Amino acid sequence: MAPEIPETSRPPQGRALLPAVLRGRAGPGDVRRFVVYWVRSAPGTHIWLGTLAVTSVIVAVSPPHVRSYLLHSVSTNLVELGRHPTRALVASALWIETPSGFAVYALLFEAVHATAERRLGTWRWLLVVATAHVGATLLSQKVVRLGIRAQRLPDSLAHTIDIGVSYGLAGVVGVLTYGVPRPWRWGYLAAVLGYFAYPVVNGGTFTDLGHLTAVLIGLCCYAVMPARRTVPAPPRCRPRRWRR
Repeated sequence: MAPEIPETSRPPQGRALLPAVLRGRAGPGDVRRFVVYWVRSAPGTHIWLGTLAVTSVIVAVSPPHVRSYLLHSVSTNLVELGRHPTRALVASALWIETPSGFAVYALLFEAVHATAERRLGTWRWLLVVATAHVGATLLSQKVVRLGIRAQRLPDSLAHTIDIGVSYGLAGVVGVLTYGVPRPWRWGYLAAVLGYFAYPVVNGGTFTDLGHLTAVLIGLCCYAVMPARRTVPAPPRCRPRRWRR
C-alpha cells in the first residue's frame, strides 16, 4: 500500500495576509503578495495616486516661472474654463499645488478613496469622484464670476490657481456615509457636515464652498452604494404534532 502524502497547505492570499503583516511575522514573499493584492483591489485609486506622484515631482523640480505656468494652465479658474473647459476639469485633478503635501494625500487616498473603490467598484467610485469634482468646481466658479461682476471679489480670482483633488475626495467622504452602519452613521454625518459647513458659515473662500458642495453631491449619490449582504435567518420550525 502506497504511503499517504500529506497535503501541503496553500499560502495565504490577499486579505488573509493582513494580520501577519501587521504583526511583523510575514516574510518578504508574503509582504509582496499583500502589496499586489492591496493595489489590485483598488486599481483606480493607485493609478491616480501614481499620477499625482509624477506631477508632484515635476512641480518640485521645475523653476518658479515654469511651475507658475504649469499650475495656471491646468487650473479650473474662470479663464481656463472659458478657453479649455474639458482639459481644465480633467487636468486639474491630476496635480497638487504643494508637492510636500503628497504624503498626506497618499494617506487620505488609502483611507478614503481605496475604501470607497473596494466598496463601490471602480466605475461607480469614479462616477462619484467625477460628479463631485465637476459639480463643485462649476458651482464655486459660478459664485466667483458673480462676485467679480458685483465687485465683491477681486478680478485676480479669474486667473487664480485652482487645482487639486480635494473636491473628489470630499464627494467620496459624503457617499461613504451610507457605508457606516447605524447608529454610527448619524454621528459620522454630523461630523462631516459640521467640518465642511463651518468655514462656509464663517465667511470662507470659494474653495470652502466647493468642498461643502462636493460633500452634498456625494450624499446625493446614495443609489450607487450597494446594499450590504445579509444572511437570511433560518426558518422557524413548528413542532410536529403526532397523529394517532
